[in-house]
Amino acid sequence: MRSRSQHQRRKRIVQAAAALASRGGIEAMQMRTVSERAGVALGTLYRYFPSKMDLVVAVVSEEILLLEGSIERRPPRASDAPARAVEVLMRATRGLMREPELAEALIRSLLLSDVKTDFGERMSELLLRAASGPPEDISAEDPRRLVARALSGIWTMEMIEMLRGNATADEIQSRLEITAARLLIDP
Repeated sequence: MRSRSQHQRRKRIVQAAAALASRGGIEAMQMRTVSERAGVALGTLYRYFPSKMDLVVAVVSEEILLLEGSIERRPPRASDAPARAVEVLMRATRGLMREPELAEALIRSLLLSDVKTDFGERMSELLLRAASGPPEDISAEDPRRLVARALSGIWTMEMIEMLRGNATADEIQSRLEITAARLLIDP
Protein backbone atom coordinates (compact mmCIF):
# COMPACT_ATOMS: atom_id res chain seq x y z
CA MET A 1 0.00 0.00 0.00
CA ARG A 2 1.49 3.30 -1.08
CA SER A 3 1.12 6.49 0.88
CA ARG A 4 -0.12 9.69 -0.66
CA SER A 5 3.41 11.08 -0.84
CA GLN A 6 4.56 7.93 -2.65
CA HIS A 7 1.73 8.36 -5.20
CA GLN A 8 2.68 11.99 -5.69
CA ARG A 9 6.36 11.08 -6.09
CA ARG A 10 5.50 8.40 -8.65
CA LYS A 11 3.29 10.86 -10.52
CA ARG A 12 6.11 13.47 -10.61
CA ILE A 13 8.47 10.85 -12.00
CA VAL A 14 6.04 9.80 -14.74
CA GLN A 15 5.28 13.44 -15.62
CA ALA A 16 8.99 14.25 -15.81
CA ALA A 17 9.58 11.23 -18.07
CA ALA A 18 6.64 12.18 -20.31
CA ALA A 19 7.90 15.75 -20.61
CA LEU A 20 11.36 14.55 -21.59
CA ALA A 21 9.97 12.03 -24.08
CA SER A 22 7.76 14.69 -25.66
CA ARG A 23 10.87 16.73 -26.45
CA GLY A 24 13.30 14.03 -27.48
CA GLY A 25 11.71 10.59 -27.55
CA ILE A 26 12.84 7.62 -25.51
CA GLU A 27 16.47 8.65 -25.88
CA ALA A 28 15.76 11.83 -23.87
CA MET A 29 14.38 9.78 -20.99
CA GLN A 30 17.71 9.16 -19.31
CA MET A 31 17.09 7.85 -15.82
CA ARG A 32 19.43 10.41 -14.20
CA THR A 33 17.72 13.28 -16.07
CA VAL A 34 14.28 11.99 -15.08
CA SER A 35 15.30 11.75 -11.43
CA GLU A 36 16.72 15.29 -11.45
CA ARG A 37 13.67 16.73 -13.18
CA ALA A 38 11.31 14.90 -10.80
CA GLY A 39 13.35 15.95 -7.77
CA VAL A 40 14.04 12.43 -6.53
CA ALA A 41 17.22 10.48 -5.93
CA LEU A 42 18.28 8.10 -8.69
CA GLY A 43 17.93 5.16 -6.27
CA THR A 44 14.35 6.24 -5.52
CA LEU A 45 13.56 6.33 -9.23
CA TYR A 46 14.90 2.78 -9.63
CA ARG A 47 12.79 1.59 -6.67
CA TYR A 48 9.67 2.78 -8.50
CA PHE A 49 10.85 1.80 -11.99
CA PRO A 50 13.55 -0.90 -12.17
CA SER A 51 14.25 -0.16 -15.84
CA LYS A 52 13.77 2.55 -18.40
CA MET A 53 11.17 0.40 -20.15
CA ASP A 54 9.19 0.09 -16.92
CA LEU A 55 9.12 3.88 -16.85
CA VAL A 56 8.08 4.12 -20.51
CA VAL A 57 5.26 1.64 -19.86
CA ALA A 58 4.11 3.84 -16.94
CA VAL A 59 4.02 6.84 -19.29
CA VAL A 60 1.97 4.79 -21.79
CA SER A 61 -0.41 3.86 -18.97
CA GLU A 62 -0.85 7.52 -18.01
CA GLU A 63 -1.65 8.45 -21.61
CA ILE A 64 -4.28 5.71 -21.77
CA LEU A 65 -5.72 6.95 -18.47
CA LEU A 66 -6.09 10.43 -19.97
CA LEU A 67 -7.83 8.98 -23.03
CA GLU A 68 -10.15 6.88 -20.86
CA GLY A 69 -11.08 9.96 -18.84
CA SER A 70 -11.74 11.95 -22.01
CA ILE A 71 -13.96 9.18 -23.43
CA GLU A 72 -15.84 8.90 -20.14
CA ARG A 73 -16.46 12.66 -20.00
CA ARG A 74 -17.38 12.91 -23.67
CA PRO A 75 -18.57 9.54 -24.99
CA PRO A 76 -18.66 9.05 -28.76
CA ARG A 77 -21.93 10.27 -30.23
CA ALA A 78 -22.03 8.52 -33.59
CA SER A 79 -25.13 6.50 -34.35
CA ASP A 80 -23.50 3.16 -35.18
CA ALA A 81 -20.85 0.97 -33.58
CA PRO A 82 -18.18 1.30 -36.30
CA ALA A 83 -18.36 5.10 -36.29
CA ARG A 84 -18.18 5.22 -32.47
CA ALA A 85 -15.12 2.97 -32.48
CA VAL A 86 -13.40 5.12 -35.12
CA GLU A 87 -14.23 8.24 -33.12
CA VAL A 88 -12.39 6.76 -30.12
CA LEU A 89 -9.38 5.80 -32.24
CA MET A 90 -9.18 9.19 -33.93
CA ARG A 91 -9.39 10.98 -30.58
CA ALA A 92 -6.49 8.81 -29.45
CA THR A 93 -4.64 9.65 -32.68
CA ARG A 94 -5.15 13.40 -32.29
CA GLY A 95 -4.14 13.22 -28.63
CA LEU A 96 -0.93 11.38 -29.40
CA MET A 97 -0.03 13.51 -32.40
CA ARG A 98 -0.15 16.69 -30.33
CA GLU A 99 3.19 15.39 -28.99
CA PRO A 100 4.74 13.41 -31.87
CA GLU A 101 8.00 12.69 -30.00
CA LEU A 102 6.02 11.26 -27.09
CA ALA A 103 3.78 9.32 -29.50
CA GLU A 104 6.83 7.79 -31.13
CA ALA A 105 8.28 6.90 -27.73
CA LEU A 106 5.03 5.25 -26.70
CA ILE A 107 4.65 3.25 -29.89
CA ARG A 108 8.33 2.21 -29.80
CA SER A 109 7.90 1.05 -26.23
CA LEU A 110 5.01 -1.18 -27.27
CA LEU A 111 7.12 -2.71 -30.01
CA LEU A 112 10.43 -3.05 -28.20
CA SER A 113 9.58 -3.56 -24.56
CA ASP A 114 9.66 -6.92 -22.89
CA VAL A 115 7.86 -5.29 -19.96
CA LYS A 116 4.27 -6.47 -19.79
CA THR A 117 1.75 -3.77 -20.65
CA ASP A 118 -2.02 -3.80 -20.76
CA PHE A 119 -2.19 -1.26 -23.62
CA GLY A 120 -3.93 -3.59 -26.10
CA GLU A 121 -6.42 -4.77 -23.53
CA ARG A 122 -7.26 -1.23 -22.40
CA MET A 123 -7.66 0.03 -25.96
CA SER A 124 -9.87 -2.98 -26.72
CA GLU A 125 -12.00 -2.22 -23.67
CA LEU A 126 -12.39 1.41 -24.80
CA LEU A 127 -13.48 0.24 -28.24
CA LEU A 128 -15.91 -2.30 -26.79
CA ARG A 129 -17.43 0.34 -24.52
CA ALA A 130 -17.82 2.78 -27.41
CA ALA A 131 -19.13 0.27 -29.93
CA SER A 132 -21.16 -2.19 -27.88
CA GLY A 133 -21.67 -0.95 -24.33
CA PRO A 134 -20.06 -1.88 -21.03
CA PRO A 135 -17.39 -4.55 -21.63
CA GLU A 136 -18.40 -6.36 -18.45
CA ASP A 137 -21.76 -7.08 -20.14
CA ILE A 138 -20.00 -8.81 -23.05
CA SER A 139 -18.98 -12.41 -22.46
CA ALA A 140 -15.39 -13.54 -22.82
CA GLU A 141 -16.40 -15.74 -25.77
CA ASP A 142 -18.18 -12.94 -27.65
CA PRO A 143 -16.42 -12.39 -31.01
CA ARG A 144 -16.72 -8.63 -30.51
CA ARG A 145 -13.86 -8.89 -28.02
CA LEU A 146 -11.56 -10.36 -30.68
CA VAL A 147 -12.70 -7.78 -33.21
CA ALA A 148 -12.01 -4.91 -30.78
CA ARG A 149 -8.52 -6.31 -30.16
CA ALA A 150 -7.88 -6.64 -33.90
CA LEU A 151 -9.09 -3.09 -34.55
CA SER A 152 -6.82 -1.84 -31.78
CA GLY A 153 -3.88 -3.62 -33.44
CA ILE A 154 -4.73 -2.15 -36.83
CA TRP A 155 -4.83 1.31 -35.28
CA THR A 156 -1.41 0.76 -33.70
CA MET A 157 0.03 -0.14 -37.11
CA GLU A 158 -1.63 2.93 -38.63
CA MET A 159 -0.01 5.08 -35.93
CA ILE A 160 3.37 3.65 -36.91
CA GLU A 161 2.71 4.60 -40.53
CA MET A 162 1.74 8.11 -39.49
CA LEU A 163 4.83 8.53 -37.33
CA ARG A 164 6.98 7.38 -40.26
CA GLY A 165 5.37 10.04 -42.44
CA ASN A 166 3.62 7.48 -44.64
CA ALA A 167 0.04 8.42 -43.73
CA THR A 168 -2.02 11.43 -42.74
CA ALA A 169 -4.74 11.52 -40.09
CA ASP A 170 -7.37 11.70 -42.86
CA GLU A 171 -5.95 8.62 -44.58
CA ILE A 172 -5.86 6.73 -41.31
CA GLN A 173 -9.43 7.72 -40.49
CA SER A 174 -10.60 6.57 -43.92
CA ARG A 175 -8.92 3.18 -43.55
CA LEU A 176 -10.21 2.75 -40.00
CA GLU A 177 -13.76 3.59 -41.11
CA ILE A 178 -13.64 0.93 -43.83
CA THR A 179 -12.09 -1.64 -41.49
CA ALA A 180 -14.49 -0.94 -38.60
CA ALA A 181 -17.51 -1.10 -40.90
CA ARG A 182 -16.41 -4.54 -42.10
CA LEU A 183 -15.39 -5.92 -38.73
CA LEU A 184 -17.90 -4.49 -36.26
CA ILE A 185 -21.11 -6.27 -37.14
CA ASP A 186 -23.85 -7.32 -34.78
CA PRO A 187 -23.26 -10.73 -33.17
